[in-house]
Amino acid sequence: QVQLVESGGGLVQAGGSLRLSCAASGRTAAMAWFRQAPGKEREFVAGIMWSISTYYADSVKGRFTVSRDNAKNTVYLQMNSLKPEDTAIYYCAAAIMWRGQDPDEYDYWGQGTQVTVSS
Repeated sequence: QVQLVESGGGLVQAGGSLRLSCAASGRTAAMAWFRQAPGKEREFVAGIMWSISTYYADSVKGRFTVSRDNAKNTVYLQMNSLKPEDTAIYYCAAAIMWRGQDPDEYDYWGQGTQVTVSS
């Protein structure tokens, strides 16, 4: 069992930046970020397979960067040029192997952290 703890959410103005962190209690090959806005389904944001491959949703490409520190079992999501439509609860997820963009394929989840972008 792997436990995930997110941090770094908050309130920021449009155009601003935030960095989310997700600390894992164990090592997993694949880690990803999802988000869920009120009334919407949970959607894939970004993912990383070890430190080799990264994946992004089209909506965040060029603005968000996912990275990880394997020594600390921590994954980060640097979010720049934030937009009001980025407002959501952001969740960290992990899996033994890369699972793509379907949230149902992930084995472990954090509790989520709120990101609010004001216009």
